[in-house]
Amino acid sequence: MKIITITLNPAFDVHCFSENFQPYHENLAKITASEAGGKGVNISRALTVCGTPNLAFVVLGEENGESFSRAMSADGMSYRTVSVQGRIRENITVHTDHADETRISFSGFDAPADLLSQVENALSGEIDGETVVTLTGRNPSGVGIEETKACLRRFAERGAKIVIDSRSFSLSDLVEMKPWLIKPNQEEISVYLGREIGSLSEVIEAAKELHEGGMANVMISLGSQGALLVSDEGVFSAKPPKIEALSTIGAGDSSIAGFLAASAEGLSAKECLCRAVAYGTAACLTEGTKPPRPEDVTRVMREIEIQTM
Repeated sequence: MKIITITLNPAFDVHCFSENFQPYHENLAKITASEAGGKGVNISRALTVCGTPNLAFVVLGEENGESFSRAMSADGMSYRTVSVQGRIRENITVHTDHADETRISFSGFDAPADLLSQVENALSGEIDGETVVTLTGRNPSGVGIEETKACLRRFAERGAKIVIDSRSFSLSDLVEMKPWLIKPNQEEISVYLGREIGSLSEVIEAAKELHEGGMANVMISLGSQGALLVSDEGVFSAKPPKIEALSTIGAGDSSIAGFLAASAEGLSAKECLCRAVAYGTAACLTEGTKPPRPEDVTRVMREIEIQTM
């Protein structure tokens, strides 16, 4: 199985620490990490670090794209890029003592009208029935949702399995495209279905609704409680061990990476869910958006409680 991640809207993830951070005041901060990010890039980095081959396809802004490429190279990633005018956006996360993180996200480049045509042309020789294509993160300014759906449909017509994790798509969009895998959290699934989804039984019923709508694998993130999966093979839940999380940013992307890594090995849906939760949990043991360490994945895997519902 070939895995291709597409990141149309990448970002530099900058993490800093400010002691006794106070809103509405000047705060001194120390940068603790600056990484090439974006949901697709995060998935590819996690796959790469844990030994699963993949290709990251990334749209770069010309103003700071070279720095982004250097960062991906330093992480050992296999990638391909196209460049557009403008700059890649920055996400700043402020960490402080005894308080939640504060995130500031800047806008990035405006994509040209032919961006998706450039993406398709660049990947024309890669897409076939053995390919999984992920489209994650929000569309950049200038790219319409109908154009994106049309691009993904053409990939699917060539046999690719499509993975979507993006708030740019509505429920009707997902039902129309019938992706192979989606990974909403409880908040997102509540928005999709237009009702509050709280209890585990409500999550299961909601996931079943989406699965019956044509989505082969519906994996619902439950935060520290793990995840739930509804697939053709059944309904499964996986609960990780308790951990002291350093950062939860990017954990969902790592969970997708874990699912794909297990699927590439031909494992069952239940095993794919277990690997997904192990990757996502292990990612929380690293700072910022750093990927899960293989040794942490192995340790967490042994402690996951997995059930057939």
